[in-house]
Amino acid sequence: MTLVDPRPGVVASFAALSAETGVHVDGELVCTRLGPKLEDELANWFPPERIEWAATAYRRHYDRECRAGTTALPGAVDLLATVHARGGRIAVVTAKSTDAAHVCLETVGLVCDEVAGWCFGAEKTAALQRVDADVYVGDTVTDIAAGLGAPGVATVGVITGPDDRAALFAAGAHIVISDLNEAVDAFAHLGRW
Repeated sequence: MTLVDPRPGVVASFAALSAETGVHVDGELVCTRLGPKLEDELANWFPPERIEWAATAYRRHYDRECRAGTTALPGAVDLLATVHARGGRIAVVTAKSTDAAHVCLETVGLVCDEVAGWCFGAEKTAALQRVDADVYVGDTVTDIAAGLGAPGVATVGVITGPDDRAALFAAGAHIVISDLNEAVDAFAHLGRW
């Protein structure tokens, strides 16, 4: 979710999961590669037969921890207000569960028109097509690939996530911004206003 910074809640949730399971999961390391589905990350730490159980336990911890640790990214509130004021719609397309995405958004007071959870890679592309997206803002190279896969969608990379400006441009982003404060100008530059 390129609208919020979930890292404090992610770190705290993995610490709680580690305490519960006795399996050390480095939450700081996980935060350097956010984007894929939780189960894909857990495969780095748990054997296959324990992944589903660990995911359920993590989500239980995250439901509590994300409420205390999640913040809106700089510019998110103003961006959503501007898009809505101009008659646009906001759809969140995320690998998080739909429920967790709603909790994060509610925690920081962001109102979105639709949330498509459990999406990664081609699933994000399909969700973008389903919601008839015009612009997709993402902070990973896989986000950029998902946006490029949806015909007519302009992709905006933002360097608030694990991938830097060069990586996002190399992935094919139409434009890359430093944070969401630059999004309105980026949309105008892309001819989307």
